[in-house]
Amino acid sequence: MKLCIVFFPILFSLLLTLTISWANADSGNIDATMTINSFEKGGSGGGPSECDGKYHSDSTPIVALSTPWYNHGKRCFKSINIYYKDRSVQATVVDECDTSRGCANDIVDASVAVWNALAVSKSEWGETKVTWSDA
Repeated sequence: MKLCIVFFPILFSLLLTLTISWANADSGNIDATMTINSFEKGGSGGGPSECDGKYHSDSTPIVALSTPWYNHGKRCFKSINIYYKDRSVQATVVDECDTSRGCANDIVDASVAVWNALAVSKSEWGETKVTWSDA
């Protein structure tokens, strides 16, 4: 009985600490590879966006997230913050970058508007390292 009284609070504290750490890690900046995508009809994105079945203007700061981050559409129309060097931009999730179709697990597929807002050098357009977080 005394053993339970001693170990239960320790175990509970450990589980609580792990849960809080996991929650904080989930809300922090996430390392990603940003790629460029056209969300317009006839653009490189292929079909309409997964969130609403529509095409979107490339002049709007929008993104497609890799399947795990897209999370079955739970991030549809939610804003994320994207960080590149000393700049950041807020973009709206409108699509999934489907990992079953060759998209890597760490992709933020961004419109031209996002690349422009982050002032990414044209020589780096196509693929660059960024971090992101939920807005």
